[in-house]
Amino acid sequence: MSENDRAHNFLLAHGFEKLDFVALSKNMLSDMRNGLCGKKADEDMILTHIDPTEICVCEKSVIVLDAGGTNFRSCVVSFDSTGKATISDFEKTAMPGTSGALSKSAFFSKIAENVFRLRGRANEICFCFSYPMRIEDDGDGVLLGFSKEINAPEVVGSKIGFELKNTLVQNGWDKSLRVHLLNDTVSALLFGSSRGKYVSYIGFILGTGMNCAYVQQAGEFCQKKQIVVCESGKFSALPCSLFDEMLDAKSAKPGSSLIEKQCAGAYLSSLALIIIKTAADEGLFSKENCEKITKIKSLDLKTVSDFLESKSAEFFDIEGEDDRSILFSLFDSVVDRSARICAAIIGAALEQCGSSSEKNPVCVSCNGTTFFKTYKIASRTKKYLSELLSSQQIYFKILDEEADITIGTAMVAFR
Repeated sequence: MSENDRAHNFLLAHGFEKLDFVALSKNMLSDMRNGLCGKKADEDMILTHIDPTEICVCEKSVIVLDAGGTNFRSCVVSFDSTGKATISDFEKTAMPGTSGALSKSAFFSKIAENVFRLRGRANEICFCFSYPMRIEDDGDGVLLGFSKEINAPEVVGSKIGFELKNTLVQNGWDKSLRVHLLNDTVSALLFGSSRGKYVSYIGFILGTGMNCAYVQQAGEFCQKKQIVVCESGKFSALPCSLFDEMLDAKSAKPGSSLIEKQCAGAYLSSLALIIIKTAADEGLFSKENCEKITKIKSLDLKTVSDFLESKSAEFFDIEGEDDRSILFSLFDSVVDRSARICAAIIGAALEQCGSSSEKNPVCVSCNGTTFFKTYKIASRTKKYLSELLSSQQIYFKILDEEADITIGTAMVAFR
């Protein structure tokens, strides 16, 4: 029996099978449509009231804020008369709420402190707030809940733009200040809309977390054509292996966001470590290598990806070509499933975008280090998408460049 077969049999014995991304995409599409109709669904399907085809960029400067899971970024984006963007006064600080609990007032005061240097530079703030929000008609966003370990529970339920503006005005900002809220998937989508004219657009994020947004046509599900944020990471109706169950049990919110835990950067290396440690416990490697793997306390995704690129196991000090081949197969199965999930999610969004043609494809604009830097995830996603859509008249183009979230965020000022 080959080393690849041994690894494959081990994975199968623990319920880790090759994911049927065609079936998953159909299930996700059904869930998306349920959410759009107000029926029970895992995904939130948040309407944004933003039509990217109505955005016309002109000469203007705006302040851009980007609140992520770890970092808070701020800068000024200036567009010239041709629509070319220039970024200035960029600064990155820690995301408020990541180093201890904050009250509602302290949370917004910390943001105000981070952006005080930009007072007077522009009278519009475009705020990429990468957490589930209900977007209001006026462009504000009501926070539905924090993720990514942000500790500021009093902020949940607040209108983020309204609260931020009030805090800034109290600190000397002009009362005419306007604040626009959007999600990072919307920012990625808007950036894609600036790269050319396509029949429709999708924004996809695979970084620490995972999410997708697309343009819903007016009709059965929406009265007005607009971007819809899916909150795809919340989908949980998919097969879970014993390894997934072990990872989920250790997570901050067991039983939730199971698809994100199978494909996003925050979880892939932890899942890989669980798999190889279980393999070592069951004697899949040589005795010496089993002992070495058992002693590994942590593993990062870059190490996993680097090993897959070079098959060099210096970090693990794994000896022997056979054991390195098994290690490769186990790691490769983890990242390959991530790509299959990406294809399923994007494929469902492509179906929901409406008609396309070879001459007028849908633009898929992606962002995230996990998607672009992890071993073969991007190329395999394209491959599996082509297989998924081979029998359908659906055409797409995944942009080769990573979506610039800062520029995409600034574009919402022209909605």
